Amino acid sequence: MKIDNSVNPLGGQPSTRRNGAAKASPETSSSSASSAESSGLALSPLSARLQEVSAGMANTPAVDTARVAQIKQAISEGRFQVDSGKIADGLIASVRQMLSKG
Repeated sequence: MKIDNSVNPLGGQPSTRRNGAAKASPETSSSSASSAESSGLALSPLSARLQEVSAGMANTPAVDTARVAQIKQAISEGRFQVDSGKIADGLIASVRQMLSKG
């Protein structure tokens, strides 16, 4: 089976646009936002807030490298303690949550 990336619009004519062809870069997204404002298109407050949060998350590292270095150092020095009771409690809570959803 061959997968076709084309999109058929409502009119039934096949589209020639391929995936990724219409993606906006950060430079074009800000210019498209200003052109949207000039054309009378307004974002909802929730949508505008979502864009702000998304931009803030892009600048936040996913991993606290300083904390990782501290844990590595503690492991190498033999100071790292594992609380098996806390791990067991977390596993049980996770299973209970999954069972309540299912």
